[in-house]
Amino acid sequence: MRDPLSKKIKEIKPSGIRRFFDVANTMENVISLGVGEPDFDTPWHVREEGIYSLEKGRTFYTSNAGLYPLREEVSRYLNRRFALQYHPDEILITVGGSEAIDLAFRAMLDPGDEVIIPEPCFVSYAPCVSMAGGVPVDRKSVV
Repeated sequence: MRDPLSKKIKEIKPSGIRRFFDVANTMENVISLGVGEPDFDTPWHVREEGIYSLEKGRTFYTSNAGLYPLREEVSRYLNRRFALQYHPDEILITVGGSEAIDLAFRAMLDPGDEVIIPEPCFVSYAPCVSMAGGVPVDRKSVV
């Protein structure tokens, strides 16, 4: 039987930050900021909006780019805050920064493209480059 994991996935080393997170989770009175999580619960007004959305039946799939009204608001925000002009069709909503980085690499890299990754850096950059077919290059080896 074939191993269900690809060779590419098996070559990616586990994240040290994840190991740290797992160890910190076994300890009492420890606040782990290892995976970028805050040390407070989600504010009630955010939770209430989620509950409200569920009660209104907003449980459908959205466009791959995200809800259009949200992209319009992001466009207005970028213009108001940074004087940037982006049409909502040029904006992509993701569930977080890691997904956005992964999608960007997959959209831009061809197999074998080298990507210089300055360090220190976020732990997922090199694996995201590899999974997109690129070759992560440590900045130290370029200098």
